[in-house]
Amino acid sequence: MASIKDVAAEAGVSVATVSRALNGHPSVSAAARARVLAAVETLGYRPNAVARSLRTDQTRTLGLVISDVMNPYFTELARSVEEEARALGYSVIIGNADERPDLQDHHVRTLLDRRIDGLLVSPTDGGSPLMLDAVRAGTPMVFVDRWIAGLDVPVVRSDGRAAVRELVAHLHRLGHRRLAIIAGPAATTTGRERVTAFQEALAEYGLRLPDDYIGQGDFQATSGRRATERFLDLDEPPEVVFAADNLMALGALDAVRARGLRVPEDLALAAFDDIPWFVHTDPPVTAVAQPTGELGRAAVRALVDRIEGRPGESVTLPARLVVRRSCGEPAAPPAPANPPAPAGPSTPSAPTAPAETAAPSPSPVRRSKP
Repeated sequence: MASIKDVAAEAGVSVATVSRALNGHPSVSAAARARVLAAVETLGYRPNAVARSLRTDQTRTLGLVISDVMNPYFTELARSVEEEARALGYSVIIGNADERPDLQDHHVRTLLDRRIDGLLVSPTDGGSPLMLDAVRAGTPMVFVDRWIAGLDVPVVRSDGRAAVRELVAHLHRLGHRRLAIIAGPAATTTGRERVTAFQEALAEYGLRLPDDYIGQGDFQATSGRRATERFLDLDEPPEVVFAADNLMALGALDAVRARGLRVPEDLALAAFDDIPWFVHTDPPVTAVAQPTGELGRAAVRALVDRIEGRPGESVTLPARLVVRRSCGEPAAPPAPANPPAPAGPSTPSAPTAPAETAAPSPSPVRRSKP
C-alpha cells in the first residue's frame, strides 16, 4: 500500500506539500496540486482517515440512532440518510434503539466516544439526560421524525394532521361511525400527536373516541395484534381500526385473520406510515404516507449545516392519504378487455379488416364494431 512519502517522491514535492494539497491549503500552487493528485491516482494512495481526523478535528462521520431498524419506515429513512450523507462526503454509523431508551443512550454514548461530527436521532422517549448533556456540550444534533421538547435542536418531521383529517372524512363518507385507534407510546411525540389528530378529526364529525376504542401499542406488531384482539372482544366492536404505525397495522391484520374474519367486511383497517407491502396485502391497505426519503435527506442537510457553522433549520413536510381498499372502498371498474383503437382517416383503396369480438369480460363494456 502506497504511503504519503511514496506520493511525495512520485510528484517531486515534499511530504508537507502533499499534506497541504490533499487538505486544500491555499499555499499550494495549482501545478503542484495537479502533480500530487496525479501521483495519488497512479499509486492508489488512500489517506489515513484516523490520522487526518486528529489533524483536522473532523472524522467526516455522522451518527444515526433510529428507533427500530425492523420498521420499514426507519429502514427507508436510514437509506436516504446514508445516500445524502455520502453525496456530501460523510459516512454514517447506525445504531438501532429497538424502541428502548437504555439502548438508545448506549448507542449515543458509543457514537460520541467515536468522535462523530454530528448526530441524527429519532428519540424513543422524551427524557434522556445524555441527550441533554450532548446538546449542552455543543454536539451538532438534529432530531428526525420524533423530538424532545425543550431542547434547542432542529427537528425534521412530517405533519400528518391534515392527512389524518382527510382519512376520517373518507371513513365518514364510507358510512363508518365507530372508529378505534391503536396508539403509539405516550412517551413519544409521534405517539401523542397521532392520537390527538385522530380525536380532533373525529370531533369535527361529532364522533367520540371512547377509552375502550384506544388501544395502547408500542409501534411493534405484537402490540397491534393484542390491541385488535381486545377490540374484537368488546360487546360493540369498532367498525374501523386505525393503527398509528405500519407494524401495528400488520399485527392488527394478523388478529383479524386469526379469528377467521375478513378485512374490510368484518373490520376495516387503516394505517399511519405507508410501506411498499401494503399494495400486496389482501386487501391493499389504506394508509397515511410520509415523505420518508425527503425527510432523511433534509435531516442530513440540516445536520451538515450545524457542523459547518451554519444555522440548521427545522423542516416540516406534509403527509398524504393513500386510498386503497381496506376500509370498504369500492373496487375500481375493470378496464375493457380490448379497447378500440383511435379512429384514423379512411382510405378507400385499403382492404377492410374483419370485425373483432371482445373477449368475455365481467364488465358490461363491449368493443363496438367498425
